[in-house]
Parts: sequence; structure tokens; C-alpha cells
Amino acid sequence: MENGTYLDLMLFENLGSIKYVFFTLAFIFYCAVIFLNVLIILVIFLDKTLHQPMYILMSCLSIISLYGTAGFFPRLLTDLLYDTHKISVEACLIQSFVIYSYAASELTMLTLMAFDRFVAISKPLHYNNIITKRFLTFLIVIAWLYPITFVGIGSLITARLTICGNKLLKVYCHNYEIVKLSCTNYTIMNVYGLILTITTIFFPLGFIFYTYVRIIIICQRNTREFRNKAYKTCIPHMVILLNYSIAIFCEISLSRYMNGELPIALTVVLSLDFIVIPPFVNPIVYGLNFPDIRKQIRRVIKASK
Repeated sequence: MENGTYLDLMLFENLGSIKYVFFTLAFIFYCAVIFLNVLIILVIFLDKTLHQPMYILMSCLSIISLYGTAGFFPRLLTDLLYDTHKISVEACLIQSFVIYSYAASELTMLTLMAFDRFVAISKPLHYNNIITKRFLTFLIVIAWLYPITFVGIGSLITARLTICGNKLLKVYCHNYEIVKLSCTNYTIMNVYGLILTITTIFFPLGFIFYTYVRIIIICQRNTREFRNKAYKTCIPHMVILLNYSIAIFCEISLSRYMNGELPIALTVVLSLDFIVIPPFVNPIVYGLNFPDIRKQIRRVIKASK
């Protein structure tokens, strides 16, 4: 890949004065995402009673959300504010790496949350012996390193391609769109992209589906009180998982199979779902559904006043 090559993010062209409206809305939304996720992290970090695996994983999910949105929103705001929308290939690959390592990390963290709930419900008496601090730390490290490594390898393969085109029909850098600009054979990247999708998306989703099916079976064999308590802790995770699964399905479908077949505005909205909606919705779902977090949020707000 030649150094100094620049790409044009074409969807920012000809927005006119409406770009300032989009800039204002995006800026407000990004501030809300930062506030909500930092609030969840602080509440869990400051309250020692919340230093439990379930809440620690929630805070990790918020950290991942901050990481992913930091790779997207600052560049988006810059492109909306200025008239030039060029980005170097190197910077584009870095943004693509951040966004897709975020996407994969979010899913692996949701996998850990499903596993945590499965152990808590299936083996409540042995939960503390299984999910120890050391084991939890090991799982969290793997949940971050696993997707970062796989996505990083894909970025390195893309970096070795010779880029001939320079027009990206996206509002952010998309690895597969960069690959399609290559004038060399990119069969290897297509094969690796399939492997990446299977290992970072379908394997985790399959494991999550398996754990929740087992949880439902276990709940059906127990008392109503047990079922209510189990579902109360699982439903927020299931809501977040469903939202994220739909978002990631839209992203894969649009980039691989439906690119150019839908109106541009709808394509942009659907392609941004996985990077925009979960970081905003996740802390709200947790804040509303877990009494311990709600109580600590009220304390933080009162203390700030």
C-alpha cells in the first residue's frame, strides 16, 4: 500500500447547511453517551458492594462503548464541520480497526455476561468458587485480546493490498469497503473476513443462545419465585443482546450483500446502528433495571448537587 494515499468519504458531499444540524445532534448524542457510560463506570467503581462479577462486566461493557464511540464520533464531527473529507489510508485503517474491534469486543463481553448468568442460575451454591476474581480477570483479558487480535490481523492483511480507488461510500472507514478499492486480488481477505465473522460473531452468538436456552430450561424446572429472580437479572442482558444482534446483522448484510440496493439515507442509518445505539441504550437499560445501580446513581447525583 502506498504511503500518502488519501480516501474520500463521499457521503459527506453536498450536505449544505444541514450538516450543522447533524453536527449539533451528533455532538449532543456523543456527550450523552459519554455521560451515561462514565456514570455507570463511576457508580460501580466507587461502591464496593457492586464489585461483583455481574456489575464488573457491566462496567467493562461501558468501557468498550467509550472506546468504540471514540473511534467514530470525533472523526464524524470533524467531517460534518469542515468541507474536506479526505483521510489517509493509514488513519482510515486505524479507525476501521477501532470500530470493528469494538464491535467484536462488545459481543465477547456479552458472551461473558451470559456465561456469568448461566453459572449463577445453574450452580448458585458454587458460583463464588467458579467465578473467582482471578478467573474473571482472565476471562475479561481474553474477551478483549481475542477480538483485537483477529481484527488486527485483518487490518494488517488489508494494509498490504495496493489501493487504486479513493472513494468510500461511507460516513466512516469500513475495512471491506477499503478492500474493494484494491486493484490486486483480495481473495485471501475475503476468506479471512469469513473466518473473522464466524469466530468473532457466530461462535459467541451460538454460545450465548445455548446458555440462555439452558437457563430457560432450568427456570422452568424451578419455582415461580426462582424464575422471577432469574429472569429479572437475565432480561436486561437479553434486551441488550437482541438489540446488538439486530444491529450487527444489519451491518453484515449491508456491507456484504445489500450494498447499493437501499436508499442512501436508510443505508447510513442501518450501518450506524451497531456503533451508535448500543453505547446509548446499554447504560439506560442497566440503570433502569438494576435497583442497586439506580440507588447509587441517585447518590452520585445528590452528591454532585
